[in-house]
Order: sequence, then C-alpha cells, then structure tokens
Amino acid sequence: MKKLSLALAATTATIAITAPAQAADVYHLLGPVMSNPSVEDIEERCAFYLEQIDLRRDAIIGDAADPTIENTLNRFDDIVALNQGASGEMSLYQQVLGTDETRSAGGACTVQLASQFSEINLSRPIYERLSSIEAPEADTVTASYLADTLLAFQRAGVSLEGEDQVRVQEINAELAELSTVIARNIAEDVRTIEVSPEELAGVPQDFIDSREVGENGMITLTTAYTDYQPVMIYAESDDLRRRFSEVYGLRAYPMNEEPLRRLFTLRQELAELTGFANYAELNLANRMLNSPDLVERLMADTEAAARPVAEADYAQALAVLQEIDPTATEILPWQTGWLSPKVQQANYDYDPQVARQYFAYDNVRDGIMALTERLFGVEVRRWDNPVWHEDVEPYEIYENGELIGQFYLDSHPRPGKYTHANVVPLYPGDPDGGVPVAALVQNLPAGDHSTGLMEHGQVETFLHEFGHILHVMFGNAHEYTGTGVFGIEWDFIEAPSQMLENWVYDYDTLATFAVNAEGETIPRDLVERMNRVRYYNQGMSEMSQLGLTNVSLNFYTQPVPDDLGAATREWRNEYALIPVSETSQMQDAFSHLDGYGAAYYTYGWSRVISTDLFSRFIAEGITNPETASDYREMILAPGGTRPAADLVHDFLGRDVTLDAFRDELERGLPDEE
Repeated sequence: MKKLSLALAATTATIAITAPAQAADVYHLLGPVMSNPSVEDIEERCAFYLEQIDLRRDAIIGDAADPTIENTLNRFDDIVALNQGASGEMSLYQQVLGTDETRSAGGACTVQLASQFSEINLSRPIYERLSSIEAPEADTVTASYLADTLLAFQRAGVSLEGEDQVRVQEINAELAELSTVIARNIAEDVRTIEVSPEELAGVPQDFIDSREVGENGMITLTTAYTDYQPVMIYAESDDLRRRFSEVYGLRAYPMNEEPLRRLFTLRQELAELTGFANYAELNLANRMLNSPDLVERLMADTEAAARPVAEADYAQALAVLQEIDPTATEILPWQTGWLSPKVQQANYDYDPQVARQYFAYDNVRDGIMALTERLFGVEVRRWDNPVWHEDVEPYEIYENGELIGQFYLDSHPRPGKYTHANVVPLYPGDPDGGVPVAALVQNLPAGDHSTGLMEHGQVETFLHEFGHILHVMFGNAHEYTGTGVFGIEWDFIEAPSQMLENWVYDYDTLATFAVNAEGETIPRDLVERMNRVRYYNQGMSEMSQLGLTNVSLNFYTQPVPDDLGAATREWRNEYALIPVSETSQMQDAFSHLDGYGAAYYTYGWSRVISTDLFSRFIAEGITNPETASDYREMILAPGGTRPAADLVHDFLGRDVTLDAFRDELERGLPDEE
C-alpha cells in the first residue's frame, strides 16, 4: 500500500524536484490553495506541477526492472493524483479569482495539464509496462483499476502509429484550449437590462429594496441567477419577462459559436481516429449506459412515462392562464416560470413567496450542515484557513474527533465568477491520513432575512450540490487516487446528489432551520402543501430535460449543422410542449455540451437511480440511522472501487429499475373524479 500524506502547508519553494526512485509520497506536493495569487504565482506553481508529473512519467519509462504494481501502477496513480489535484486547483482559480488575468492564468494551466495527461495516455512505453503487470487475483480493486487504466489508454488511441498519434495529441491540446475559451465566455458575458421599479410589480419587496435605483430612475438587472430567477417567477409584466428571457437566451452568443463548432468537429475527428463511428460512442464507452442505443432507449422509456404527466401539467397551467387572460390559446416560453406559482396557488393552495420567507441563506447553510451531522454521525466545524474572497466559508468534517475532510463554500455571485453551480475537487484523500478537499462554487443570495432569502428550489439545489461535497468527502481516501469518486462511471455521479434533495421536503428536517424573520418555524401544513405541489410540473421538467439530452446526443452523432441555434431549437422542440423562443441561442451558454459532451442524459439516468435508492429510505424511514449508514458505506464510501451497478445492488438488494421513477412521475397526474 502506498503511504501518502497531505500537507496543505507545503509550498513550491520548499520542494526539491528530484526524480522519484519508486512510487512514494505525492500528496505533500499539492497545494495549498493560494488565497490571493498573482499571475506569476499561478504560473510558477503550474510549472512545478507539470515538472513533477514529467519526472514520474520519465521514471516509469526509464525503469529497467520488470513492471510491478509498485514501480509502474503506483507511479502512474501518483501521476493521476498530481494531475487531479493540480487540475482542481487551477480550475478553481479559473472560476473564482477576482481578475481576468489570474482567472486566465488558471485556465491556461488547466490546458497545459490536460495536454500533458493526454500525451501520457498516448505513451506506448507506459502502456506496455502497465499491460505487462500481473495483478493478484485476490486484489480485485487493483485488478479492476489496472484493467480500467488499460482501457483508458486504448480509448485514448495508444495503439495509433506515427502521424495519427501526433494528430490525437494535437486535437486534445486544442480541445483543452477550447474548453477554457467556452467557459470564460460563459462566465464573463453577464448581460444587463434596465427596468423601472414599477415594472417589477409582483417581485418580492426585499429583492426590489436591495437593488439600487440609478440617476435615470431605472434599476439595472443582470443575467445572474440571483436577478433572473425572481423576476421570471414573480414579475407580473409579461413584456419584462419576454425581454429578460431574450437577453438571457443570448448569453455567450455569438462568442461561443465558432469555439463550439470547432469542438464538435475535433471530437468527431478524435472519435474516428480512435475507432469509433462518432464521438457519442467514444464518450459513452465507459458509462453504465455505454452506447447511444441504450441512451435512446432510456429516452423513449422516460418520454413514455413523462409525456402524459407533462400534458396534464400543461393543461393545468393553460387553464389558469386563461382565467387571467381569456384570449390566451397557448403558453409562451417566458410565461412558464411565472405561471407555476399561479397554478400552485390556484390548485394546491401553495404560495412560494410565503415559503420563501423561511429560507434565509445563513439558516439554510447551517441547516444543511446539521443534517449532515445527524445523518452520517459526523461533526462539521468552521475551518480557520485563508480564503480567496471574503464571502468564502471554509469548513472541516470530523468523525470521532478525527479530521476526515475539508471544504469551501463560495456561494454568492460576483463579477467574472463562474455563473452556475459545481463542486471542484481540489485534493484527493489517502488511507493514511491525508483528507480530501473540495470547493462548492454556486450563486445564491447572501445573508439573513433582509438580503438572503432563497426560493425553495434554490434550497434544493444547494443540498444537491452539497451532496457532491459529501461524495468527495466520504468516497475518496482509497489506496489509489484513480479509484476515488471520479473514477466511477460518470453517468452515476449525479444520483447521490439527486437522492439527497428529498430531505428539503421533510418537515422534521426543515423545522430545524426554516424560520422567518420573527423566528417562527415553518408551519407543518405549509410543508404538507409543498409536498402536494411537489409533483406538479415534474412531467414538464422531464420533457425539458429530454430536449436537452436530445441536443447533447445529436450534436455528437450527426454532422455539425450549419445553424447551431436552429438545430438546438429543433432538437429541443421534439420534446417541448412549449416551443423554444425563436430568439434563443442557448447552446452557446450550455456548458454541458463541453463538460458532459454527449452524456447530458446523465441527469435523467441519475434521477432513475436516485428515486430507486430513496425507495429504501421511504420503506425504512428517512432518518433511520442504519439506512443512512448503509447508504454512506455502500454508495458513497466505495467511490470508484467497484462498478456503480454493484453499489446500487448492494444497497437495494436488487438491480435498479424504473418502477420508482414511474411511480413518482404519476403522482403528478390529477386525481380521477
């Protein structure tokens, strides 16, 4: 077993660059996250990481001894650890630092790290040494990791010769650069509109009060979630919502048109070079659903279950719209978010603005930490550690007095910051004391009841993303970095987070933190109504997700269309009950077209799995400590040491089915008279 340690206080200035004689400690080479780095600081650390990885690559290739687990697989896993930790750190800089220059420096380093790792995965000498190892049959984790590693080399094109292999490396280097460009354009293209205070009628007063009125008497709104969502849900002005949605749908357009077109073209070329008909086949080859045919089957099954429910959702919404406007014959795209609370109030006696007053950010954050402690028997403490912005909140997780993980919350929007929500893994853990470290980057209102009120849906999203943090905290610290959380099949990765969302509908959980400005606990009957309305619009949501899945799959199975926007609208509309606005160019801000590639279906497949996982909690009690313990030990803790299907089977006692997913969807159908 490798003995690794994580010393976060290490700095590049104190680490000697020497060729390792054998696989040895590498975690002390990583970090810490720099709180206020200059471009030079980032470039220096990047160069150090690249050189350390090169040393280990050269040590594998130059070793004359027969290949063994220790001198070859362990060394390769050290490369994985360095690459994963360095890539996470540099990705964080790209997402959160305060200047264009430092964010760009982080992005430039991620390109270099990706290019270097691509080159290593094309190394025939490393592949030949790895393939010569005889893994002990009794050590199933090592045997599986070795097999998966060899498959990754094969999919990367290690068997290619001469110009073809050179071309693959060129493609991977350019793809890494394109990813950085696409992400930067999305993050930095924050658009604005000006509105009069009167146009914001219907929007919560605390939202209006927190926005500055300019000298011209107008309020400037941005396309950040914290502005966009409340306006689209609550503003009574149909014209405002139309204008705002059109601006929102143009983010990163046309800046990302050519980068996306180039991305699709290069990925298709890469697929053909490595023996696949298209990039979707290459992209899905190591997933639970490992072919486009299986994804299409999931899509058909999901549509069969979701379309009748979606049609019932639409009928409810249209009926309410026609009560407001008797001349209406259809629902327009910018009316969907606004109609939802109208239907909730009319048909379910539920007002999201009433619920909203109980969800102040500070309380929600503390409630999520307390839920973590109750479910999993751990303690969450504030971490006295430097941060890169005053809004960032660092935490540590302890179990039986022992530190087991550290994480940052970077929860509030600011200029240039990543505009969506994601978890950035920073440092892998190891079984000998080094703990995993990660950051949750999101964009939520900040503060107490005066400034930080959240929609219930935002609370759900917060808990979802925090589920990824818990997966990193509990699912790393394995013998091999490559068998941690991010070694698992990627179409399973959303399931644990989606499963955790269910706790924001549990009264006993909400009652621990959901209080209004007067300190009054959320009423039980309000939570009961929240649960009744929970399944309304779920059919429409699934159909919308199928449209995005269709976009994701078609861009990677068909020739690149002449008009990306028109193709995107057409593919979405195959599933949309409300046609997409003709002005929409959402593909340019659809970051998953890069990150998930052809595999956006991951969210839908993970919902199937997560609903099935939660069925055991329903049967045994969602606060049952034994069930929660089994979930942690059987689903989260193994990370990628075993196939995801086996983890699910262990927890459920059977294979996953769509039954629970179908049953949940059908709860959205109106009761029969």
